[in-house]
Amino acid sequence: MTVTRDDVDAAMARLAGQVRRTPVLAVDASTVADGPSWVTGPLWFKLELTQHTGTFKARGAMNRLRSAAEAGELTDVGVVAASGGNAGLAVAWAAARLGVPAEIYLPTTSSAAKVRRLSTLGAHVVQVGREYAEAYEAATERAAATGAAFCHAYDQPAMVAGAGTLGVELWEQTGGVDTVLVAVGGGGLLAGVAAALAGRARLVGVEPVGAPSLHAALAAGGPTDVAVSGLAADSLGARRLGQIAYDVAVRCAVTSVLVTDDDLVAARRWLWDRYRLVVEHGAAAALAGLLAGAYRPEPGERVAVVLCGANTDPTDLG
Repeated sequence: MTVTRDDVDAAMARLAGQVRRTPVLAVDASTVADGPSWVTGPLWFKLELTQHTGTFKARGAMNRLRSAAEAGELTDVGVVAASGGNAGLAVAWAAARLGVPAEIYLPTTSSAAKVRRLSTLGAHVVQVGREYAEAYEAATERAAATGAAFCHAYDQPAMVAGAGTLGVELWEQTGGVDTVLVAVGGGGLLAGVAAALAGRARLVGVEPVGAPSLHAALAAGGPTDVAVSGLAADSLGARRLGQIAYDVAVRCAVTSVLVTDDDLVAARRWLWDRYRLVVEHGAAAALAGLLAGAYRPEPGERVAVVLCGANTDPTDLG
């Protein structure tokens, strides 16, 4: 099971007019006093935090539901999803757009802000366990019992291909990049963008030391369970990298770097202080990889950082 550029192109057509073409911000790192001195080439931020529901997940969710409708899998029973929060928001949003009910399973550690937003989208919310894996098990059982279409948060071809449309946009908006830094949880965004840009740009996955799903999978030769902890566990807390993400990562020679919780806090604060951009800790991971020097570009290297989500409590940024 894998995803290719053809799948991403099909998703582009399916999502036309359904999701936002999010902006790209050109950044001159040399003008920022505390910016990364090792960034000497062009730098862009892909502002996916401005997407519907506040994250890139809207792309995959809408692609999955529209694909299911085309295949006759989407009925009045609706959809079931498991999520740390963001995927659930996206599925609830897409289901509301298509007029079908959504039942979303979350771990009890999900932020209160995400739970409130799910309710405002009309979803039925069920909180189970402390980790995504426990919510996932309950959701799959529910989908099997009811016949609802199941939406995997990251390891489903339509979800991955939908996320990959971000990469196509990024390439068009920048005129081409050498490297894209992406935060990694289950790996759906990484896999989609890597598939979209295969043969044109390198992908660097950035993940917290407390949730190293990609790092562990590349070391082990396949997805393997990892312990999950830390500030970004609600969005990057997948216990195991998706199989699709692993297959695409190997095919596209994706690399992995790790950052600390302190790095996440610093990157999130830096974005607010310098650009008044509010992102969640998980979304700050991609930039943290650059600011902390976990990834250091070559001289003149064209780098893009995906800021993938903004579902956070902003009260600690002032």
